[in-house]
Amino acid sequence: MIKAGFKWMFLIIGTMIGAGYASGRELWEFFGNESGFAIILFAVLFSICVSVIMGISYNQKTNDYVPVLQLLMGKKLTRLYDYMIILYLFSVTVVMLAGGGATLEVVHLPYWLGIMFISGLLVVLFFWDTKGITSMNSVVVPILIIFLIGILLSFQFLQGFSVNLSVSKQGNWPAAFTFTALNILPLVAVLAGIGSEIKTKGEIWIASVGSGVVLGGISFLYNESLLKVAHDIMFYEIPLFAILKHYPYFMVLVMSGLLWVAIYTTAAAGLFGLTTRFRKYVSIPLWALAFFLILAMIPLTKIGFSTLIAVLYPLYGVLNLYILAAILLYPIAKNYHGEA
Repeated sequence: MIKAGFKWMFLIIGTMIGAGYASGRELWEFFGNESGFAIILFAVLFSICVSVIMGISYNQKTNDYVPVLQLLMGKKLTRLYDYMIILYLFSVTVVMLAGGGATLEVVHLPYWLGIMFISGLLVVLFFWDTKGITSMNSVVVPILIIFLIGILLSFQFLQGFSVNLSVSKQGNWPAAFTFTALNILPLVAVLAGIGSEIKTKGEIWIASVGSGVVLGGISFLYNESLLKVAHDIMFYEIPLFAILKHYPYFMVLVMSGLLWVAIYTTAAAGLFGLTTRFRKYVSIPLWALAFFLILAMIPLTKIGFSTLIAVLYPLYGVLNLYILAAILLYPIAKNYHGEA
């Protein structure tokens, strides 16, 4: 039970700690000053959401996210959110493929070769079906977490480890809801895909509480570190590099590698959500389905996606607040209707 719980916990964290999170860009956009309470609230909300989604997936023995959405918001709205999740997962995976190609240019690998490299590794991962992505996250995510926490803690000690948690200066608390909401779609897609593999409710407790505590702790530490280099962040596309300027160039290379790993785990999570959604319609192995999906994505990596993301992400942010409310209210609604 404990081993399985940690396996799901790392899958959840791997889904969350994508390139946007690991680079610090996502955290800086949502949090920043007066955000201590917001991050604690996010950790609580996140744990509740994971617990509810995994609980539904476990009870329904799901293999994709449609049954979960139907229970949360009914059949009519499920169709809208189904299309939305497919579009979200597809667009994010395309962006990650492009990001994977661009990141490897640091080591002088041509952009197209970088895309082929990450695409090939993604297809290979799905040779092991669901076990491929869970095993990969169980190995990769702890390494990513250790390095990230190590960098942030050493930076904090260099700066004197001064943390400001004034109760009167916590005006950014609503950010907890929007930040949690933005990360709901991939969470639903990935966790619903493993419903039939969850064996006990204990696994759900370990995964939900563990992921909330780890992500809350890292987010708080990361945000406090970014506040100390706030005056430099505007000069960096990747805020993490504003912290890394205090370190030798070797550490920049190491963290660039880890950012690539974060891109890879995000792409794998997006592809996992898509393959589990479509596999009931086609009688081919999961790796073959992943291959054909990537084949459709590769040409799109040539397009500039900044406009697409600028339009899609705010839309997801608004629409996701509804699904966040549905998840948080589900336990109350279930007890009210007397469901088991």
